[in-house]
Amino acid sequence: MGGVPKKRHTKGSRNQRRMHLFIKQPNLTVCSKCGKPVKLHITCPECGFYKGKEIIDVLSKLDRKERRQKEMEIGARQAELAKESAKQ
Repeated sequence: MGGVPKKRHTKGSRNQRRMHLFIKQPNLTVCSKCGKPVKLHITCPECGFYKGKEIIDVLSKLDRKERRQKEMEIGARQAELAKESAKQ
């Protein structure tokens, strides 16, 4: 025969089974170099830094035009972070 249930499962039983299937929001922290939200214990994909050290050279993978634009973005973010830290 196969997969035919003998008794109907109540809505409560069904919901209790599914209770552990919900999706949690990931815990994010702010990158100390660029200020973007990053998952904990993971290298920042935007700037390539982890715990203040450069792990991945993000700019080496880009062509000249993209590299110049990315450098400007990183510089602007660093300036903003410096201003915020100076205010405090």
